[in-house]
Amino acid sequence: MKSLIMPPYLREGDRIEIITPASHIEEEVVHKAVLMLEASGFRVTLGEHLFSRSGPFAGTDDDRLLDIQKATDDPEVKAVLCSRGGYGMTRIVDRIDFSALKRHPKWYAGYSDITSLHMWLNNVCGIASLHAEMPLNYSNPDYLPVCYDSMVRALRGEAEPVRWNTPAEASLEVSGRITGGNISLIYSLNGTPAQPDTEGSILFIEEIGEHFYHLDRMLVSMRMAGLLKNLSALVVGGMEKITEGEHVFNQTVEEVVMNVVGGYGYPVLFNFPAGHIGDNRAIYLGRNANICQSGREAVLTWL
Repeated sequence: MKSLIMPPYLREGDRIEIITPASHIEEEVVHKAVLMLEASGFRVTLGEHLFSRSGPFAGTDDDRLLDIQKATDDPEVKAVLCSRGGYGMTRIVDRIDFSALKRHPKWYAGYSDITSLHMWLNNVCGIASLHAEMPLNYSNPDYLPVCYDSMVRALRGEAEPVRWNTPAEASLEVSGRITGGNISLIYSLNGTPAQPDTEGSILFIEEIGEHFYHLDRMLVSMRMAGLLKNLSALVVGGMEKITEGEHVFNQTVEEVVMNVVGGYGYPVLFNFPAGHIGDNRAIYLGRNANICQSGREAVLTWL
């Protein structure tokens, strides 16, 4: 597996650009986020169409494309923060010219719908990215301060190990490149240039607002595409608001996952603190990591 480029970590005074490449966002939320980022020592600029609106989107596809293209092309921008997810990134990701990153690689941060951007950066451009909390929730009291703090630390290259408790006891150690994100977006990229290379990787998945049978269908599709075959480990983050739909499943999330991947033999670790949950830690996508578990405690460290 080819090594990915790690963009330069940010320093005091570096410039961050906030854009909205998917669903629209309210101004007040972003202005609070700007104050926090400035207090953390960064210069912050805003995309031209950050607060635009066209139906559910932050402006038209062309508006949103223009903002991410400008931020990508500007060598003074050291990190691009997506203000929120929702829906819309996939509509434009294949139209972005990322050639400027060959000369000036930079960090892109976000999660949820932004998974399609991560997959494009990692698998088409060969550049690592940051699955992390977005300005939408920086000041949201339902999210722990560690969400924002871990994002800033990761941008600075000071990411700490991630510790969490799993439902089942085990003794194990695995290593591999972290890939993944929102499973709906990974599933939607099957057969595209951004389909991830999961061979020997630690695959991370998370989800919100799906039915149990949808989750099962996505996992089965990924299995048939070969994406679940030769993992080092599967790490399952937040699985929020997974509900029964027309086809009643009568299974837990853990049962749905294990019924699809349980025969492979690699470790499957649940309860990872990332995703649409109040404890949403920043994680590098495209960077090698090591996971050790002793008893119920698991620790992810960066290599």
